[in-house]
Amino acid sequence: MKDGATRDGYGAALIELGASNPDVVVLDSGVSDSSRTKPFGQEFPERFFNMGISEGDMVCTAAGLATTGKIPFATSFACFLLGRSMDQILVSVAYSNTNVKLAGTHSGIAVGEDGPSAQMVVDLAYTRAIPNMIVVQPADWEEARQATHALAEYKGPAYLRLGRGKLKGLYDSSHKFELGKGHVVKKGKEVVIFATGSMLQESMEAMKELQKENITPTLVNISTLKPIDSALIIQLAKEHKAVITAEDHNKFGGLGDAVGDVLLENNIHAAFKKIAVNDQFAETGTAAQLYEKYGLSASHVVKAVKEVLT
Repeated sequence: MKDGATRDGYGAALIELGASNPDVVVLDSGVSDSSRTKPFGQEFPERFFNMGISEGDMVCTAAGLATTGKIPFATSFACFLLGRSMDQILVSVAYSNTNVKLAGTHSGIAVGEDGPSAQMVVDLAYTRAIPNMIVVQPADWEEARQATHALAEYKGPAYLRLGRGKLKGLYDSSHKFELGKGHVVKKGKEVVIFATGSMLQESMEAMKELQKENITPTLVNISTLKPIDSALIIQLAKEHKAVITAEDHNKFGGLGDAVGDVLLENNIHAAFKKIAVNDQFAETGTAAQLYEKYGLSASHVVKAVKEVLT
């Protein structure tokens, strides 16, 4: 298991793909050092396009490359990639159903010191609502590497949500990431936690505290938010008394709504609670400080589990 940010796993996968697939190309909008696309550009300069601070042009160029048979990964901070190019994404990528992979790094309030303007907490809502778009958020370095490979094989528009901060390794190379499939990290009883991205790690820390009180939730990694693993959610919701979702995203439009829709559409009754940003902008601070203040830290997961059980 390898520690590291999911953006680092993404960068490593791009190098591997560049060596194995000549059709893979990478585009960046002036943040290649931070987004981890720079090593690809150094290794394969003829297949790397630094578009500068021009995200709309980058997305349209990626769509054009896709029509020639290339597999483009268009990369930037999530706040810039989506905030400045939604028209191009809707028309040139989604409506046209072009084979473009949008990689948004530095997502959620975990970007911390980058400040509120860079804390993208609505990107899952944006992308989940776009027809033809699939949405993936890996939980660690290894899953990010595997997810990048899987998206290179997948034909169609995709959004890959990546983080800035270093995370503990959860998976090794024996893990097999599958698009559209959730993964049961630990089987427990009474309450099931569906977590995505960095919140999987917060949930695992919470479970260590809960075990001291003989509370053993089931923990599930939801790394594909669209299409979501409805079958797994239905099965586990029926097996438990309560359901919790955990995400570094606004409480509207993200994992909580995706899981809630599955429960509602299948007439499943269970105590239900979302752990998410409470429809507000955060402030500048470390990721740990912001997670604690805005209700995303392990201590808040512990509190949520106890609340739904009572």
